[in-house]
Amino acid sequence: MKKNFFVIILLIGAVLYAQNESEAAATPAALPATAPAAPAVTNAGQSDNSTEKVRYNTIKYGTETEIVNLIQTLKTEDADYLDNEIIALVENTRNQKVLAGAFSFFGEREKNGLENRAMRAIQERDEEKNETVLAAIDYLGKVKAQNAAPVLRKLIDSGEKRFMNAALRSFGRISGPAGGRADDAAEYLVDFYEHKSPDDESRREIITALGAAGSAGAVPFLAGIASNTEERASLRITALESIAKIGDSGGLNAVLACVSAGDPNIRSAAVTALGPFSGQAVDDAILEAFRDSYYRTRSAAAQASRQRKFAAAVPYLKFRAERDEVPTVKEDSIRALGAIADGESIKILEDLFTERKNSDRVRITAGEMIMQIEPDKFLDRFVMELDEAKQKKQTALYNGLLKIIGETKSANMEAITRRLMQNSGVIERSYALDMAVNNRLTGLADEMKVITTDKNESLAAKARRTLEKLGL
Repeated sequence: MKKNFFVIILLIGAVLYAQNESEAAATPAALPATAPAAPAVTNAGQSDNSTEKVRYNTIKYGTETEIVNLIQTLKTEDADYLDNEIIALVENTRNQKVLAGAFSFFGEREKNGLENRAMRAIQERDEEKNETVLAAIDYLGKVKAQNAAPVLRKLIDSGEKRFMNAALRSFGRISGPAGGRADDAAEYLVDFYEHKSPDDESRREIITALGAAGSAGAVPFLAGIASNTEERASLRITALESIAKIGDSGGLNAVLACVSAGDPNIRSAAVTALGPFSGQAVDDAILEAFRDSYYRTRSAAAQASRQRKFAAAVPYLKFRAERDEVPTVKEDSIRALGAIADGESIKILEDLFTERKNSDRVRITAGEMIMQIEPDKFLDRFVMELDEAKQKKQTALYNGLLKIIGETKSANMEAITRRLMQNSGVIERSYALDMAVNNRLTGLADEMKVITTDKNESLAAKARRTLEKLGL
């Protein structure tokens, strides 16, 4: 009997032990006395599975598709922390897609570092894809690589039509006044135009290049084209644009003559070209252009007023901003008022912004101007309109105003930035990070650190970069 009793006790003990083991497996373990080991950290200070580390490895080991997609993402984020890795990659590849993507990414930011590889692509163009060479030419122009002038000039002289126009365009850009080669470049380009029989498209590119080079010595040549009623309209318009870029008074008479041209496109181009010039004749021509039936001429009058900060045009700009039937004219007029920025124009802008019956485009443009002129004064009202747009679910207006405040610099930005950082929306928090950088809001370090752990990896990475930029 005792034997059976002990057997029963043992069986009960076994059952209870099994139950305890099962419950232990289902219940979270107690916290250990010491913290668990941190994830492995790379020499760049990032964990092995961080977005930055994955991207770093993609540059080193990824396929062309993965690399190109990553470059596009970096472009969207305006991120530069992998620039050195991209430079190293470009130096050792002939992959067309990778090279074109890198040249575009660096070129848009006017970022140096790829000049030698770009020149090599031109010099070895028979071994490269056409798209690679074109991207390299464009890049050299965007970064104004002055040491590439001989390479581009040799390419132009070769007469290869597949690269001609791109080479002319970039040659003009790199020959600008800052390089001290504008006069030599202008002489070369005019000679090429007159003696090498370029086609119409190449002629247009030469005229554009002369404007980019900025030599006053080219103005008589450009004025002759602009004034020639027998010349193609597209070349006359391009000549007017180049005269305006150079801004030398020797071209003014040709511009004034074109203000009354029968072709409305030439007329509007001439009014736009008046911007750099001064004098009563110029003032009268701009004011008269506000009455033109062609909307582009009215826009041109607003643009010229903006460039010259032409206070006498304020009544005309007010009328166009409020009543013009073409949205583009309204926007150009509002931007001109913002450039003039006297008491009268600021009051007009404030009224345009706060009038809720106005279109979203009008209110957004007026709000942008106000926040550029007097952000401290108008911040509270701007935030009130931002909240109103969100409450009424006016998505286009809300996003437009949010973008503006994301770019605003003011002494009073901390409160609204904190509020946006604590918002659940990705867009709001992303703009809040921009605001933190623009206004050096180091007091929001804790809020930014919270975002570094967000499930949206792109946003979390941006937060980490923001902390780094602020030295936190």
